[in-house]
Amino acid sequence: MQQAYGTVFDPKVVEAVKYSTQLAIFEAFPDATEQQKLLLGAIATAGTAQEIGAYLLSLEPYLAEFAPVTDNQVKKLFPKVKKLKVPDLAAIDYRYVTYLGWTDIATNKLFLVYRLDGQLVGIEGNYNLVNKKSICFLCNRHGEVALFSAITKFRPANASPDYYKAIGNYMCADSAACNKNITDVAALEKFIHDVVGHRH
Repeated sequence: MQQAYGTVFDPKVVEAVKYSTQLAIFEAFPDATEQQKLLLGAIATAGTAQEIGAYLLSLEPYLAEFAPVTDNQVKKLFPKVKKLKVPDLAAIDYRYVTYLGWTDIATNKLFLVYRLDGQLVGIEGNYNLVNKKSICFLCNRHGEVALFSAITKFRPANASPDYYKAIGNYMCADSAACNKNITDVAALEKFIHDVVGHRH
């Protein structure tokens, strides 16, 4: 809607975008209470891109934040990494975090921490900037990406002892921006399940 108000001049097109946006919002929150429905439905009163921006800011108090983690919790997730460089966890605004992601440029590694089924899970993988723009598999936005590949712990029953399989995807080079753009965790959770060896 914000984009449509700023770039589209046909009122019918804007109205169609407004309708489909409202529909998508209510589909995303099927179990909303009446009070929550009123709050979500208030987007219909916005008539300019600036008013939508103000509306989005008004929703910030309702953001569900990623439960903060400690240095020790993070280090326990990566026991084989002796000199793990943990980011400044106190400086993170956890309201805008779906997953914790940071890179170690010296080793071209990316570390990803997520709360899967109530448990903290850590994934380490190779991280290569590819100097190209593509779609991020996590947030579906088009932008500068890196190739993130991790070795799955799942082994087929008849696999040879030296079996391994890497799972790779393009993801945003900027994990903070990626976090702000994520609207659905299905792709992230499937990737983590595939890497850690859980089966659906």
